[in-house]
Parts: sequence; structure tokens; C-alpha cells
Amino acid sequence: MSNQENLETTLSALGITALNEMQQQANTAIQDNNEVLLLSPTGSGKTIAFLLPILSLLKADVDQVQCLIIVPARELALQIEQVWRKMSTGFKVTCCYGGHDMQTEIRSLSEPPALLIGTPGRLLDHMHRQSFSYRSIFTLVLDEFDKSLELGFQEEMEEIVNNLRNIKKKILVSATAGPKIPGFVRFQNPAEIDFITNRNEKSGLTVVQVLSEDGDKMDTLVKLLSYLGNESTMIFCNLRDSVERISAVLKEEGIECAFFHGKLEQEDRERTLIRFRNGSVLFLAATDLAARGLDIPDMKHVIHFELPMKGDEFTHRNGRTARMLTEGTAYVLMSNEERLPEYIKPKPQILELPGRLKLPPASVWTTIYISGGKKNKLNKMDIVGFLIQKGKLEKQDLGLIEVKDNISFAAVSKSKVKPMLSLIAEEKMKGKKFKIEVAR
Repeated sequence: MSNQENLETTLSALGITALNEMQQQANTAIQDNNEVLLLSPTGSGKTIAFLLPILSLLKADVDQVQCLIIVPARELALQIEQVWRKMSTGFKVTCCYGGHDMQTEIRSLSEPPALLIGTPGRLLDHMHRQSFSYRSIFTLVLDEFDKSLELGFQEEMEEIVNNLRNIKKKILVSATAGPKIPGFVRFQNPAEIDFITNRNEKSGLTVVQVLSEDGDKMDTLVKLLSYLGNESTMIFCNLRDSVERISAVLKEEGIECAFFHGKLEQEDRERTLIRFRNGSVLFLAATDLAARGLDIPDMKHVIHFELPMKGDEFTHRNGRTARMLTEGTAYVLMSNEERLPEYIKPKPQILELPGRLKLPPASVWTTIYISGGKKNKLNKMDIVGFLIQKGKLEKQDLGLIEVKDNISFAAVSKSKVKPMLSLIAEEKMKGKKFKIEVAR
């Protein structure tokens, strides 16, 4: 099969017809150069941009790790793993990150993957345990490397990189303009693909101010969400306590809002993102952990309930909307005592909210949990067929379905959930009875 045919097959598996300009340039640069710096905004498709050329570098007859991808957060590791699995390459991938069962990872590494993705601390732990050989690692990717450094992983990353003696190709990836390249990478003359600085295309982002007469700003947030209606919206804060408080206060007001921050258990973080992705919950209050590196669809609205200290984080938050020439709005919520930071220029227009507004309507979807996944030989079509045939649902009653290794989730029309659960209570799917219930 020719390279072009291989590319077309992979793109088909990913569900896309062609690479965008950034992906084309990155594909060529990574294949032709041993040092590459890839800078492109959140949501522009950077993961595919570096995974495609990596696939062409892997050798089927090498039974050791050949490519190492270091990431700052477990969500990004899982997202890259998911894209790789979608590509159906035939090459094994393993993900390692804090909070994941160590013995499960060690067992997986005993049959070495071609592609190993992980967070710095956990990867270094495996190196100390000698869980895998790094003799055959010829390609190194540091994805969102500036975020890893910002989170204090410099020492771990430096030790990992110093241990990799046979690296031939280094790829650094970021969504930040002009990031400082760490010395331990030892870049000599990197090829640079920069789709952040001096971008020619007009940004579709509009920034507006929403003023609050009270310092608490919660009443104004309720008004703003009522004004925006039932469209997916992220509400950014600096502090975990603020995120949880917003969720609790909005619930008291009759608005369901999930929350997301770094101290949540991994399972809770994943389930929150699943409910937000499939529209079961329309509003998500989050810290800057959710500003990049997460698999969340583009949305029209981003609210800054608390403004970040740095302009870069403001940019990353806004990257959740107005991606790739679409349009979106960032709402800067401010009390009378607050002042606009220097990084917001020019001064945004002020949005005057109407006096009387109805609360936003609740989501029409509910997320259903299923106690089986890929390892139980379940796929999306099995779940669709089962819920339509046995649960008497129509196609329009089913939303996004996500099948994980051992569990699955499906968005179902809220009005149909109770009768559907009653109908399938004693039914088997593919000859086996699974636990199916409303996801917590």
C-alpha cells in the first residue's frame, strides 16, 4: 500500500477527509527534520498533526517502546491514546499517569507498546522500576511542554530526557506563542511550525464585559446564563473553592452546573467530561486545568468569572471557543471594584443584560451508565441496537455514545429514560446481562 493510500485509510478511520494546513506542514516538517517546534492554538488538531508522521516512523519488527510522549495531565494522555486507537494502526499504545493502578501499567508494559504516553512523575517512576526498556526510543514528543514546566515537572522531565540516549527525533508542541525552550531538550536548529504568531486569518472571537453591581457576582452569573440559554458554556475560575461554590449556588437557583478541577478523583473527572461532551449537563465551572489539553467540543460561550493572572491563560481559556474560523464570545464578568488587567486590550464593549429573564431550560439528555466496554466485545452499534430494539427507543432518542475499555456511557432523551430502563431490566446484550442505570 502506498503512503497516500495509508494516509487515506488513517484519515478515514479518524472520520476526517483531509488534513488542515497546519497538519500538512507539521506532517512534512516532522518527517524531514529531527528537531521540530509545533505551535498551534487549542482545538486546531495538533494531536493528529504529530501522530500521523510518528506512525510512519514506527517499525513493526521492533518489540520495544519506540516513541515516548510526555504530557502534563492525565486527560491529555488519555485523549492522545484515544486518537491513536481510532487510527487503527496495529501498533500497541499504553498510557501511564498518576492515580492509575501501577500494577495494571506494569502488566501492560511487560508486552512493550510501540507508543508510550505518560505524565512526567509516573514515567520516571516506571524508569526507576525498569518497567520498560528505552534503548529503542528514537522519537520523543513533549506535548504542552510549557504547561509541564509551569506545573513544576522540570526535574522529572530533565531526568527522563537525559536517560534517553538514542533519541533521533524531538518534537515540542505547545498552544502558547513564543514559549521558552528548556535547555535539557538540547535543540540545535529546530524547524518551527508557528500557527499562533502573526496568524493571517481573522479571529472569530468577541470579548465583552458584563458588569456586576455586587462584589459576589453570583446573581449576575445567573442572569448571564439565563441570557445565553441552553448552549454549552464553560465558566472559568482561578480557585477550586470558587468552582465548587458556583456549582452549588447555581443548583440552588435551579441551574445544573458540573464542576471540574485537579483534586477530583480521576473517575469523577472523566464522568464529568462525558456528561458535558454529550450535553447532559450544559454548564461546566472549571479551573485552568480545563483550558487546554481536554477533549471538549467547540462551544459558543466562555465566561471568565475570575480573571487569570497571566494573559496566556486568558488566551487558552478563550481557545475553547471560536476555533478554526468559527465564532464565539468570551464574557468577562466584573464587579465595580475590579479593574481590567493590562492583557485585555482594547477595552471590551459592555453587555447590558435585560432586566427580566427566564432561567435556561434544563438539558433534554440524561447519561446512562453501562457496565461493559471494549474488553467485553461491546461497540457503539451493539449499544444502539440493544437500546432501540429492547428499550424501544427511536434513533433521535439517542445522543453521544462513548465506549471505554470496561464501561460505556450513552446520552438518552430524559423523557424516555425511565420506561427504557424498565424494559431492559431483565434483557441481555450480546448474551450477557450488564448493569445499566443513570450515571452518577
